[in-house]
Amino acid sequence: MAAQTHLSELDLAALLSSRICHDVISPVGAIANGLEVLDEENDEKVRAYALDLIRKSTDQASAKLQFARLAFGAGGSAGAELALASVDEIVGGILDPAKHRLNWRADRENLRKDQVKLLLNLIAIAVTTLPRGGTITATIAGDKDIPVISLLTQGTGARIPEGLPDLITGRFSNGLDTLSIQPYYTSLIASNSGMRLEASMSGDDVVLSARPA
Repeated sequence: MAAQTHLSELDLAALLSSRICHDVISPVGAIANGLEVLDEENDEKVRAYALDLIRKSTDQASAKLQFARLAFGAGGSAGAELALASVDEIVGGILDPAKHRLNWRADRENLRKDQVKLLLNLIAIAVTTLPRGGTITATIAGDKDIPVISLLTQGTGARIPEGLPDLITGRFSNGLDTLSIQPYYTSLIASNSGMRLEASMSGDDVVLSARPA
């Protein structure tokens, strides 16, 4: 099947909405379950467990929504800047602390919000290259207006997911779904910013990069 490069605006909006729902449905469902337990249980230990579940799930849902607001939404003007320290906190919404570790190698403390949007989406892609967890090293260097962003992912079984090289260059052959829409959307962000994306293997590690087109 020939690769396609166009998706209607309606389909793009629908799939991105589905992606956000996919990401937050689990913690929201856990909150609902915890509230149900509180309504039905009198045992203090069980109620304490339910409250802990609600607190953790609320934090998780909030973190995922904060990530989605910047990664997929229109969070502020394109020229506004965000500190990398804040980006590190936002990324916590998609990283499992028991599986993933993020290291920074950046020659600046701030990025424009349009650059942050690209970076967040690249980190989300990087997570998919580490099915068993591992380390993501984010390097940001070069020109301030169009920096070079490179993500090195290292971990057992690190690999480039099937179809990813096409998706990050704006091509798809078998349609798009809730999961594949995110790397395709990342290609649109990169193109709009005058960047090109690449995914390659370096030995057993994966390298994702965004460079000036």
